[in-house]
Amino acid sequence: MRVGLATQASVAPDDAPAVRLLSETLREAARRNASDLHIEPLEHGWRIRLRIDGVLHEAARPPAHLRDAFVTRIKVLARMDIAERRVPQDGRLRLAPRGETQAHEDYRVNSLPTLHGEKLVLRRLEALPADLSLAALGLDATQQQTLEAAIGAPHGLVLVTGPTGSGKTLSLYCFLQMLNNASRNLCSVEDPAEIQLAGINQVNVREKAGLTFALALRALLRQDPDVIMIGEIRDEETASVAVKAAQTGHLVLSTLHTNDAPAALARLIDIGVEPYNLAAALRLVTAQRLVRRLCPQCRMRADESAAALGAVGLDCRQDHAKQESQPFVAHGCEACHGIGYRGRIGIHEVMPVSAAMRDLIVAQRSAHEIARQARAEGVATLRDAALARVRDGTTSLAEALCTTDVPS
Repeated sequence: MRVGLATQASVAPDDAPAVRLLSETLREAARRNASDLHIEPLEHGWRIRLRIDGVLHEAARPPAHLRDAFVTRIKVLARMDIAERRVPQDGRLRLAPRGETQAHEDYRVNSLPTLHGEKLVLRRLEALPADLSLAALGLDATQQQTLEAAIGAPHGLVLVTGPTGSGKTLSLYCFLQMLNNASRNLCSVEDPAEIQLAGINQVNVREKAGLTFALALRALLRQDPDVIMIGEIRDEETASVAVKAAQTGHLVLSTLHTNDAPAALARLIDIGVEPYNLAAALRLVTAQRLVRRLCPQCRMRADESAAALGAVGLDCRQDHAKQESQPFVAHGCEACHGIGYRGRIGIHEVMPVSAAMRDLIVAQRSAHEIARQARAEGVATLRDAALARVRDGTTSLAEALCTTDVPS
């Protein structure tokens, strides 16, 4: 694989149809705040789809004769090998889709050979948001206090779990920004670093060159770090180094792919971490999802009865008014392009590891038992957090139910 960075200056004005189509596509993606662009070959023709607020929407089906030129144009800008179509490639490019002379956007590009040709996915690497507070991530006041205590500790392991595209990396960047000052040495190991943070020593993993997560971590431990951020714990070696670092005076922040917070503990033990080491190192696990925000200009009151809402655990009564308040549903208008939703917000399950949970970890109890203990200690589940967003009118009941599972 070849990875490169094309600068804005490499994009010269051109009247070629493929160039104009790319410019228009990127402009539309920016206008609609799409996170990913999919260029997909089909048996007859091809299509362009945009992922908006986590959902793919078809944007165009351009003429078939433009496909090869369109794909080649992207690969040239991303400094990928245009002659190689048999293996996946990675690239990176920088463009100004809005036609502005100063503003630009970065994209990570990946190509994949499919049955009908190369499929390309461009992921927008957005700049760090101006507001990186815990409240902006969607955490409530209690969750904020719990997280601040965990990431303010001098050592220990803090994990963020969730599926791909749930905002885990942004949460880690938020934690790093909160800790970023002249008195601390903050380091990260990522694959790749999506956003450059001033004051953070960021390392890109290069497995083809032999620079793995575990090797980079061992090197960082000799760099006198105070805080270490690991992009993702994927294997036993990385997990072992991370847990040992958390036990030897370092604060370690990382991500893991599990459905909820209790499952993260079982996952680490399955990877090969000794239960007693995990119990000693782990300080907090937070699971998260992103739910779509209802468009404030067109949302409508729902028709569900109080009994139907109660069946899914939703009590919309307002304590101060002592009257029922129906949730909202999506409708669609020009402002949200007919979708009914505009933007997303995080929902979280923030689980501090208590003494009782440490005993369960050492005893190698199941994730179900740990979840039961967490609920007994007042930890709100992802479903609880989603329903809270339904109550305050941020999202719809349908969105909350399809994004979260019923706690077991």
